[in-house]
Amino acid sequence: MKGRISKIGSYAISSSIRDNQHQQPCISCTTFNILAPIYKRLSQKDQSLRESDNRAYWLGRNHRILDWLLYERSSIICLQEFWVGNEELVNLYEKRLGDAGYLSYKLGRTNNRGDGLLTAVHKDYFRVVNSRDLLFNDCGDRVAQLLHVELVPPYSQYDAHQQVLIVNTHLLFPHDSTLSIVRLQQVYKILQYVESYQKEVNLSPMPIILCGDWNGSKRGHVYKFLRSQGFVSSYDTAHRYTDSDAHKWVSHRNHRGNICAVDFIWLLNPNRYRKLLKTSWSEAVFGMFRYLLRRASLTAEDAFAFLKTDNDGDHITFMGFCETLRQVYRICNAI
Repeated sequence: MKGRISKIGSYAISSSIRDNQHQQPCISCTTFNILAPIYKRLSQKDQSLRESDNRAYWLGRNHRILDWLLYERSSIICLQEFWVGNEELVNLYEKRLGDAGYLSYKLGRTNNRGDGLLTAVHKDYFRVVNSRDLLFNDCGDRVAQLLHVELVPPYSQYDAHQQVLIVNTHLLFPHDSTLSIVRLQQVYKILQYVESYQKEVNLSPMPIILCGDWNGSKRGHVYKFLRSQGFVSSYDTAHRYTDSDAHKWVSHRNHRGNICAVDFIWLLNPNRYRKLLKTSWSEAVFGMFRYLLRRASLTAEDAFAFLKTDNDGDHITFMGFCETLRQVYRICNAI
């Protein structure tokens, strides 16, 4: 079966909820990039030949994916590269997940790209309070889903209104370093949207789960940005890994043949201290800029002169900064 999975099972979402044996009631979550048939190549010799051209192939593979998902029976399922453009496949997932007790929500990428997201939650665990779609409207046509859910009995027996926010997304693939800032901005938009939604419906602090294919490793700016906002990787928590253990796990081999670790389930404790979102955003952007300047082998003095561009004063203009950023990206891509 092709695709990739990141799963953390039996993860307690709130230490304040207990059952009769004083144990934490647990939920499980699976995130899975299932590789849309329109992208899956069948031949190295003929790159134009895709799985979507062969119904038996894509139908059989997706039945096997569903067999596995239903065997695992996670409380939350987040899929990426879901082929929303094929009615037969959509009906297949909706029927089999529905028959198994799941409520499912799908969202296609903008500009009719053909694939998108599917998020499903099991009715034995959750009642869906609300669902929202977030369209980034950027160069990658990427999107995100937000589900506002509430635990149902018996999982809610000690807190009748225990609620959770679930986000599913698939960030832009970093074809080159110029797209790093786009991916970072996509995450910023997600956190902004979650923050504004909480204010809009007057929500108290609650657990937040971010799932998906982040197309970036633990060494990247997106990972550091989310950590600065108090999120923890469930995989790291389960295996007692630290931020420096990027080499200890992989999620898949990408289409370029590179081994990657980019699929994450992020958790936020509502009681955890968080920096202001704008503060984390500013630190992340300037951290990325410092990294690019170092990569371009510019000293602090050279960097300031570079940033001034044609400005004769002792200050940097916004237009000059943007132009310099474009130049630094070009230099780094040529290295």
